[in-house]
Amino acid sequence: MKRIDISYGGQWFSIGNRSLEDVHEEIRAGILAGHHWLEVNDGEGQPRPAYLSISPGVPIAVVPTPEPHDPPSETAVDVLDPEIAGPPPEWTGPTLRPRS
Repeated sequence: MKRIDISYGGQWFSIGNRSLEDVHEEIRAGILAGHHWLEVNDGEGQPRPAYLSISPGVPIAVVPTPEPHDPPSETAVDVLDPEIAGPPPEWTGPTLRPRS
């Protein structure tokens, strides 16, 4: 994975050269700490550093962008056929509110 897109406040940002798991963990740790500044890239072509304020209740979307040559994951299925796909997977990403 070369790039991870981030949707935040109606704008798109990106993070390069990091794993999805690493970004999820940084966001989760920031939420648990109460506040964190996530470093991202802003702009096309010549990116500029930007910092997103991460805290509980702030909506953020993390969208991995696979490389064209990345092989399909072992769990890839035809999502258009519900009999093949089955129920949706359980969310394992960061949570905005700690479970009680």
